[in-house]
Amino acid sequence: MRLPCLSVLILTLSACSLIPPLETPKPPVPPVFPQSDGVAEGAGVAGLPLAGLVRDPRLLRIVDLALENNRDLRLALLNVEEARSQYGVQDADTLPGVDTQASYSRERTPGSGGRSATVADQHGMTLGLNAFEIDLFGRVRALSAAALERYLASGEGYRAARLTLVGAVADAYFAERLAVEHHALAERTLADWRQSLELARDLRRSGQSGEGDVVQAEAQVALAEADLRSRERAVSQAGNALRLVVGTDLPADLPAALRLDEQPVTTRLPAGLPSDLLLNRPDIRQAERTLAAANADVGAARAAFFPRLSLTAAFGFASPTLGALFQSSHNAWNVSPRLVLPIFDGGRLDAELDLAKAREKEAVAHYEKAIQTAFREVADGLAGSATLDRQIEAQSRSVAGTARAVALAEARYRAGLEGRLALLDAQRQLQAGQQTLLSLRHEEIANAVALYKALGGGSTDVRAPGMGGPAEGDGRGAGPVQ
Repeated sequence: MRLPCLSVLILTLSACSLIPPLETPKPPVPPVFPQSDGVAEGAGVAGLPLAGLVRDPRLLRIVDLALENNRDLRLALLNVEEARSQYGVQDADTLPGVDTQASYSRERTPGSGGRSATVADQHGMTLGLNAFEIDLFGRVRALSAAALERYLASGEGYRAARLTLVGAVADAYFAERLAVEHHALAERTLADWRQSLELARDLRRSGQSGEGDVVQAEAQVALAEADLRSRERAVSQAGNALRLVVGTDLPADLPAALRLDEQPVTTRLPAGLPSDLLLNRPDIRQAERTLAAANADVGAARAAFFPRLSLTAAFGFASPTLGALFQSSHNAWNVSPRLVLPIFDGGRLDAELDLAKAREKEAVAHYEKAIQTAFREVADGLAGSATLDRQIEAQSRSVAGTARAVALAEARYRAGLEGRLALLDAQRQLQAGQQTLLSLRHEEIANAVALYKALGGGSTDVRAPGMGGPAEGDGRGAGPVQ
């Protein structure tokens, strides 16, 4: 009866846990985003795949290349593998470690009192349990739970890194498209201003204008040539930036690029988004997992104040002859329980508990800051969506009006009704307006990509390999990272 009662007592004590209940802070942000009509629509935006936002086949191919070749993403995946291994090491302490040993010794004992020396052989085979800690107060399980949460946090970090990479590739791609279109605009401007120079020279030869108009036109052409060289440099640098984020050279068989005004990008996402939608973001889930790990560390630090019971045991056989080793009369065993109770440690355990609590408070602050940062990013994106399309429409009207003014100024200049200065001013206004319109179109697309990232878009299919093993709260069965 003693052994069953002792087993029940040990199991009852080992069910204790000193991990405090996890209290996730309430999100420190308003319940609804600004620029919102208060209707909770669009909850599926967080799971929107990239192809649901951007349907440019060239960009989607480049994103696939980046997911295969980007070095930062590889490091994030290696961090997952490292955390998985650390969890496996820590979780192994919750189970007893059993080993077997085979031994042989030969000993010569010198004779005494007229006796001759003797030689004895000893064969042994044992199965042993070495210093297994019986987790009376949940210290080992708390350490395992903390390691599991850090492993899961690393998986969320991988998802966050992957989503960040997708956004970075889209940003770099559209920045390259903007540079290319600015270059094309500079080429068209140079061609137009060269025609204007030829017009000034023709009017000078016909006596309708003076040398000053030609000098002005030549200076204008030189300025356009300098701007074209600058745009060529910008195209090269934007291409280099895109190749860097992709991690490899772009193949020659990519689909043709689309102009910015041809991009089939969903620039307006549904309004009325509730702020708790932010909890779907992988970086916020990562911060929450990190908070849970810090909370488990507090439990482990508390349990360190209580006694630790460890067990060392062995069962085996010992015999002077190998043939008789496994006979029942030669079996041997030993059991060595060990109880350790901390009495004085110079304040080490108190300091470790204070450190664990401080780290938990730090994790809470990081969690709340992550939510506030995400709220600001979404609010900025919604503000851009609410105003950029109307700004682009107004800028388009301005460019169309300036183009008509250029045509009118050129006609009046040909007829000798106005001087060259009015045409020059109109042409410069048109160039500046066209450049602004291109930049606004790029900004609208970039804002849509930023809002997509801020809402955690695509995070549901950004799944770290091997993260599907343990269920939430489970301490077993973490699947391997492929």
